[in-house]
Amino acid sequence: MTHELNDGLPAREAALTLIDAALSRRGGIDEAASANGFRFLEPRERAFARALAMAVLRHLGPIDRALAAKLQKAPPDRVMHILRLGAAQAFHLEVPAFAAVATSVELAGANKASRPFKGLVNAVLRGLLRDAPPSEDPTLLAPPWLYSRWTAAFGEATARQVAAEIANEPATDLSLKPSADATALAEALEAEILDGGSLRVRRKGDVAGWPGFEDGTWWVQDAAAAVPARLLDAKPGEAVLDLCAAPGGKTLQLAATGAEVVAVDRSAARLKRVSENLARTSLSAEVVAADAAAWDDARTFDAILLDAPCSATGTFRRHPDVLWAARPGDVASLAAVQARILDSAAGRLKPQGRLVYCVCSLEPEEGEAQVEAFLARRPDMALDPIAADEAPAAGFPPASLTARGTLRLLPHQRDGGQDGFFAARFRKKG
Repeated sequence: MTHELNDGLPAREAALTLIDAALSRRGGIDEAASANGFRFLEPRERAFARALAMAVLRHLGPIDRALAAKLQKAPPDRVMHILRLGAAQAFHLEVPAFAAVATSVELAGANKASRPFKGLVNAVLRGLLRDAPPSEDPTLLAPPWLYSRWTAAFGEATARQVAAEIANEPATDLSLKPSADATALAEALEAEILDGGSLRVRRKGDVAGWPGFEDGTWWVQDAAAAVPARLLDAKPGEAVLDLCAAPGGKTLQLAATGAEVVAVDRSAARLKRVSENLARTSLSAEVVAADAAAWDDARTFDAILLDAPCSATGTFRRHPDVLWAARPGDVASLAAVQARILDSAAGRLKPQGRLVYCVCSLEPEEGEAQVEAFLARRPDMALDPIAADEAPAAGFPPASLTARGTLRLLPHQRDGGQDGFFAARFRKKG
């Protein structure tokens, strides 16, 4: 992607806003990208702003290390973000060096707080661009505290492989309705058909213009995120509950089986998107805005899917901001929430009912430890081990299967990457 000077400053100013939102924990990139100032940009500028912000966040560790060597002390946040933008443009977005420097100096001059630092921005970026590009050592790509956790959980070699995926821009994965012609769609979209039936699409641009979108033939869903619903193996006519359902990819999967699906999420705003996707795909589910742990409903279900609130550290391929927004204390507090919702889910299962628990987290407290604590608390529940021969239909890489019969899906275990997920399946005794 080559961008010249005449792309102008509005996109770069918008990118600064996105980066600041991501690094100051003010809602993250997606929320900032829906704000008025961002929406008023031309589509091309909007795409460039997002690409810039993503490039900064995917390479933040190496960029900051290179900048630290040129700075005697940290400048104000806006100035630091301008320096990061300049480095990302030159090293990762093929912007010519002169344009990366000139636009960064102009950005500094456009705001009275950063105006006194125009000379510093010019000198630091020129110095940086005379050096070799910043190291892409995977150990620098994740925040140090998170990388240490991954090393402790998975070992040094695996932690390096996981972290190396941070720098890679992912393809778009699609889940298809059972009635879809996967081969014809793969041809139309120039896509690869993955195990489990997901399509992996390399094309860019607005998905709403892709073949099959208007017909409701498919929806966007990472290949790893599509695995848990397949493990539940919902049947036509079964009563199925999708807890913490938004944004709704798993709800659509469950509804497509012919099951009677109830989708519960505490966010009415996010459920609106679930309802829109159900309408677009001509699938049906009952949509309920309620706290999954405290939902006041006496119904019991044949099968329940719980995609619990979590630290989301496994989603860094599309959301690198999660790495820099997360804090060590988040994991323990979220694990307590997960335990509460798990207990609530178990109480809503019929005897012999099935429960799949999953999180898009790489942290053991939210996965493996959660399973053991749940089984210790709930003698009425038993682990239903996932078997190796389920891999082709469920779509998980064999390397993801643990000795305990749970799944630890790591980002590097699939060619081209996948989201990090943990999944476990249980059955209610009786």
